Amino acid sequence: MPDLSTHTEEEVIDETKTQEPAKAILFNDEVHTFDEVIHQIMKATGCDLHTAERMTLEVHHTGKSCVYIGELVKCLQVTSVLEEIELMTQVEV
Repeated sequence: MPDLSTHTEEEVIDETKTQEPAKAILFNDEVHTFDEVIHQIMKATGCDLHTAERMTLEVHHTGKSCVYIGELVKCLQVTSVLEEIELMTQVEV
């Protein structure tokens, strides 16, 4: 990622737009229950129960799941909600 500290606000916004779509990634842990993760995914993304269950199973079996793809700002919002219960996340651009 380029150093944006010397750029104007407009240049930073343009740079962010070129990095879309971003991905919100959720990682597996051995702390949270399936129900906790399912609930938090639904809260963070607004998805239905079936989708949240599928993502939770993917996290469990593969170690991670992309739970949201879209604008960087929205991905940061999604990971923030997931992190409310100390789930491990990452945003990829």
